[in-house]
Amino acid sequence: MYNDEDFNHADRPYQKLDDKIKELNSTRVYKKITPKSGLSWYVKWVSVVFVVMGWMLHAINLFPYNIALSMVGVAGWLWVGMLWHDRALIVLNSIGVVLLGLGLLKHMVGL
Repeated sequence: MYNDEDFNHADRPYQKLDDKIKELNSTRVYKKITPKSGLSWYVKWVSVVFVVMGWMLHAINLFPYNIALSMVGVAGWLWVGMLWHDRALIVLNSIGVVLLGLGLLKHMVGL
């Protein structure tokens, strides 16, 4: 379908992203780097497992365990967002923790 010739430009051949960034010599260009080890990597993947398990329990209607597992996973992602200083992850997962927490509280108190 595509070959390297499709990506050739008139003045330069196909380049890797690192080479393009160096060529631009700009302080505004950042390469997205997701850590491949360390605390945030482990928290991220454990949180993914909890969120998926919460979805599975939701699919078979095991309430309130689905909310509890999802809340643990979302709280983990909130922590990852704080470790990465990623505002989108912080906002999304803060709202998720609050809403899931309210659902769990409603079940426990019986509102």
